[in-house]
Amino acid sequence: MYCLHIVIPCYNEKEVLPETSKRVGELLRGLIQSGRVTSGSRVVFVDDGSRDTTWQIISELHESDAIFSGVKLSRNRGHQNALLAGLTEGSRKADVTVSMDADLQDDMTAIYEMLTKYESGCEVVYGVRSARDTDTGFKKFTAEGFYKLTAALGGEIVFNHADFRLLGRNALNALDEYGEKNLFLRGIVPMLGYKSDIVYYKRAERFAGESKYPLKKMLAFAADGITSLSVKPLRYVGGFGLIMFAVCGVLSVFLRGNGQLIATVWAAAGLILAALSIVGEYVGKTYIETKQRPRYIIETILE
Repeated sequence: MYCLHIVIPCYNEKEVLPETSKRVGELLRGLIQSGRVTSGSRVVFVDDGSRDTTWQIISELHESDAIFSGVKLSRNRGHQNALLAGLTEGSRKADVTVSMDADLQDDMTAIYEMLTKYESGCEVVYGVRSARDTDTGFKKFTAEGFYKLTAALGGEIVFNHADFRLLGRNALNALDEYGEKNLFLRGIVPMLGYKSDIVYYKRAERFAGESKYPLKKMLAFAADGITSLSVKPLRYVGGFGLIMFAVCGVLSVFLRGNGQLIATVWAAAGLILAALSIVGEYVGKTYIETKQRPRYIIETILE
């Protein structure tokens, strides 16, 4: 047998936590009773600086049943940092962890198959959506476009995989070696190199509450992911500059007077702004990394 921790980051999840704790608690108790995992297995809720009663609910769950534990961050640090805090600080005693979202969109019954694959030797098992039937057309287009664009720009990422995954102790220890502040776990985990497999599942509608990833936040997350995994955008800027230089050269042959001047100025200005934006993104990330500030600060741990 092995010790299993199910890690669930939470941010303002008071509406869904009672149902989430009920379902995941039943699943873990069943695994313990069947002798598949040890009695020390836990559900680890990570409160990412919630402004509602999320931490109060987690504390009450812990007091009523030792199967629930909790990690409270001192302030909101974002989903990826909260998840990492649960995987590392909150799961030091675990042999294997499974991470999932609090909104019950991830099909937790897929955990059984994940554990089977772990038992057969896989250190990493990815939960991958089998379809996007619950998404709007716009959400499906942008989400799948993100995965394809990230892969095209050199990021090693599993298509249609978010953060529903299993990690064995060896993979967790390796993940702990990565010290960057700009976290993008979907891209870092495939870099670990351990034997991995995929479990497909159907993603459900959010049980309650509101999505914590509006369009603006999703775009920022995508930009962080791409620039954290690859320098190809910088190379593309150089190639684009050469193309624009050639285009301006051709235009200068056919255009005369003000037309020629305007075309050249606008092309140069657009190229410079695009290049500065991309280069600035990388410079900003380098600046943040050199500060060596902590990724999160833990206020309380309930074990």
